[in-house]
Order: sequence, then C-alpha cells, then structure tokens
Amino acid sequence: MRTFEGDYDARELSFGIAVSRFNGLITEALLSGALDALRRHGADPDRIDVVWVPGAFELPWAIGMLARSGRYDALIALGAVVRGATAHFDYVAGGAASGIQSVIAATGVPVAFGVLTTDTLEQAFERAGTKAGNAGERAAMTAIELASLRRKLGTGQRLAPGGQNGVET
Repeated sequence: MRTFEGDYDARELSFGIAVSRFNGLITEALLSGALDALRRHGADPDRIDVVWVPGAFELPWAIGMLARSGRYDALIALGAVVRGATAHFDYVAGGAASGIQSVIAATGVPVAFGVLTTDTLEQAFERAGTKAGNAGERAAMTAIELASLRRKLGTGQRLAPGGQNGVET
C-alpha cells in the first residue's frame, strides 16, 4: 500500500485568492491571515494573486476564472456571510459553496473554502482572528497541503518509505 500526503512547504507553489468585499472588515482580516500563513510557509509574494469581488455569491465566478487560467497550484476563497432576517443568507451561502464545489469538480484545481457562515457579526469576527483563530489562515494551510498533494499525485512521484511524504508498505 502506498500512502500520499501533502506537506506545508509553499515554496515553488502559486496561489490565487478570491476575496469578497462585502463585510470587508472581516474579509480583510481573513486575507491578512491567509497571506501571513502563505508567507510563513515559504510562498513567494510574487506567486500570490488576489482578486476582489463584490460579495460571496460572486466568489465561484472568480474562482472559476482563476482555476481555468492554469496558473495556480491551489486557490483560496474568502468571504463572510452573516445570517439576517431573510432567506438571503441561505441563497448566498449555498450558492457560494455549491458554485465552488462545481469549479473543483470541473477543473481539478483544489480550492480551500474560507467563507464564514455565521449567525452574528460577533461570531464572524471571532473566526477572523480573535477568539476562534483565523479561518483565512486555516484556508491557506489547506491550500498549501492540497497543492503539495496535487503535485505529488500529478507527477507520479514515488514516495520513500516512512517520513512525512508518505508510507510505502
């Protein structure tokens, strides 16, 4: 049996990040967390592109454009949808999630889903860098791991027994 795992080395990897401007105080904090994580793990700032869109509902379009460009090892979608008194939350959050899933299925490019879906603004702020950590940072870590795994699976690289890169038994 061979086991494949990604690692957290972002050197030589390219990332695209789509960010929603709506709830900008939250999404800017998510972006800051994502960029910090990418840089701490060796990503070259010149290999990171950021695209801003009006809201979370537009994220699948931007992620699709980035994925089809063929320039990125992994993508990150960042947004914040806060529940209100209408069904708007369900349509936006569901549309963002299913749209991004469609892009992944159609292109094979990994996308880390860093779109917060919360009941209150306080919960969103907690997940954007206060009490509950930063979901943008977690999304970046997911993107690094998936990009690394994609390269390993795509190159047919034979893994050595043991170690972080995988196990062959």
